[in-house]
Amino acid sequence: MSTNPEEPVVAEISPSTEAAPVVESSPLRPLSHGGLGLWVRDLLISAAVSILIILFLYQPVRVEGTSMLPRLEDHDRLFINKFVYHITSIERGDVVVFHYPRDPEKSYIKRVIALPGDKLRIDHGEVWVNGKALAENYVPEMYRDTRSYADTVIPDDCYFVMGDHRSISSDSREFGAVERDLIYGKAVFVYWPARDVGEVR
Repeated sequence: MSTNPEEPVVAEISPSTEAAPVVESSPLRPLSHGGLGLWVRDLLISAAVSILIILFLYQPVRVEGTSMLPRLEDHDRLFINKFVYHITSIERGDVVVFHYPRDPEKSYIKRVIALPGDKLRIDHGEVWVNGKALAENYVPEMYRDTRSYADTVIPDDCYFVMGDHRSISSDSREFGAVERDLIYGKAVFVYWPARDVGEVR
């Protein structure tokens, strides 16, 4: 499953309350040139701040494919946080966006299953990490498969990722663990369509 960047969407923000001063006159009196200038200034500042937040913190992307069902559907629009991993570590269970190791021009979205140094094996679809079976409530029974993966230790600065729709997902079982430098965002919130709106978990 890959993602394609979309144009940033500027949120409509109410202008600041520090606009034109209150004067004792008819409520239908036209806005003065000074008041209109302050209103336009506040609107431009709000728009600029919104754009900066989207450009440097969040990026809208579109999901292509179905390997992250049931949470993420084909053509879902979501925001990814591009800054979070500069201040926090990548955790098991995070849904991350990364450059596809075999073609960095493409982006994939998968769930982190194992961290650097973890011992991982998959026995007929059941994932074991450090000797314990992984509880994967995000994978419905109908999306499980019976594939196995030999015992392996995840290399330093690498992450083993898998799609939630195991039976159709192309993931680390095929292309190996993903290097840290290729991971550039965390999926945080689906904003479209309305039926899928909500936090990505």
